[in-house]
Amino acid sequence: MSNAAGTVAIIGAGMAGLACATRLGHAGLAVQLSDKGRGPGGRMSTRRLETPLGQASFDHGAQYFTARGASFTAQVEQWVQQGMAAPWPAAGDGAFVGVPGMNAPVKALAADQSVAWQFRIEALLADEAGWRLIGPAGPTQAFSAVVVALPAEQAAELLADAHADMAAKAAGSSTQPCWTVMAAFAERLPFEADTLRDLGPLGWAARNVSKPGRAGPETWVIQGSPDWSREHLEASGDEVSAFLLAALAEAMGGPLPAPLALEAHRWRYARSASGTDGALWTSGARIGCCGDWLNGPRVEGAWDSGVSLADRIIADRQRLGL
Repeated sequence: MSNAAGTVAIIGAGMAGLACATRLGHAGLAVQLSDKGRGPGGRMSTRRLETPLGQASFDHGAQYFTARGASFTAQVEQWVQQGMAAPWPAAGDGAFVGVPGMNAPVKALAADQSVAWQFRIEALLADEAGWRLIGPAGPTQAFSAVVVALPAEQAAELLADAHADMAAKAAGSSTQPCWTVMAAFAERLPFEADTLRDLGPLGWAARNVSKPGRAGPETWVIQGSPDWSREHLEASGDEVSAFLLAALAEAMGGPLPAPLALEAHRWRYARSASGTDGALWTSGARIGCCGDWLNGPRVEGAWDSGVSLADRIIADRQRLGL
């Protein structure tokens, strides 16, 4: 990482972390993000699988997003104008998706930031110089402030020795898991609707190729309900794929053809609790938290949490020397 003096470190480059970084950057503050992932997306990731009919694309995390408040509505309108998002009526009025994949808006936000990918933070250390991030190679240089933009369970673990009150708040928030199956087929399945939802163990299923900007073979994303996913959290991917494909076949009223490609993904932290804090910030300790677990389990909740935390940091910038 580059010289960290006068810089805010943000751990987690998902929607909340990137929203916080974007707002801070617009105010002229220096930001450095880190993320353990290989690239932008997080729970708005897009997965691609090779098939005999070409590459198949799957939005295997968040399926769509809505915009209700002024801040996020303005951002979504900008994404639509730039061709990075579009309405998807199959999910209901006011539903949008990223184009050509759900990760498009996150990729665009990350492209304007300094992000250290595949950088796992194991601990936080405060000293007289500021906050240091402890990774496999040891501590970084000191940052003037630090933001933890991670799912609640991961935030609780990282904050345990850094800020007990924030760690306790995060530990008290639970995130629902979700098993997701991605299946590609040689031809369109004989089912008129592009989505199904809330059918026992089948929490959601969608014809992914029906979303704007998608191409390639027939693709379906099949997600287990929170209760079913929790009950089968340690099942194998093959077991989960077989069960959820059978559940989809039952919902469609007949057997399904053999898939061209099939893969399961386990989201341990999929849907956050409905927190009401918005964001957490301790001015004296120069540490904060943001994420959908503090503001409601929607993409907009993550965005608003990141913006809210950034505004608190900006209000403190003179005292922080930023």
